[in-house]
Amino acid sequence: MDRFGNLNTSYVGGTKKIKTRLPGSGGACDLASLAKRHIIIMTHEKRRFVPRVDYITSPGYGDGQGWRERVGLPRGGPCMVITNLGILRSDPGTREMVLTSIHPGVTVEEILANTGWRLCMAPKITRTPIPDDTELAMLRRFDPQGYWTS
Repeated sequence: MDRFGNLNTSYVGGTKKIKTRLPGSGGACDLASLAKRHIIIMTHEKRRFVPRVDYITSPGYGDGQGWRERVGLPRGGPCMVITNLGILRSDPGTREMVLTSIHPGVTVEEILANTGWRLCMAPKITRTPIPDDTELAMLRRFDPQGYWTS
């Protein structure tokens, strides 16, 4: 993912010097292109959070404000990115991802170290609330191996 929420799940190394061909979007391009909004959930690692993706498999906001409209995608775009470290939201003006919430036990420095661009910060960064027992039970139904909830 890049700073504008564009996702590359197809090629590593770009289309001219392909190093690895990945399975692709599995329909995610259609969802990212046509949904009113969508949420991205992924592990927060520097190698996954790059300044600019080599290839856009699923569009976010392209190169920023107005891009979706210019290319014929007037609806949608990623409204938030939930990672194992925190939550980023799209800035309504620039469309760049902005850190808005940090999960318990995580520091801003840890998030910055795992982001491949100069991450913008919300004026007030909150702490993600700890889920209660009912919320955890529901989340664990969708994460039985505990990848996100352990």
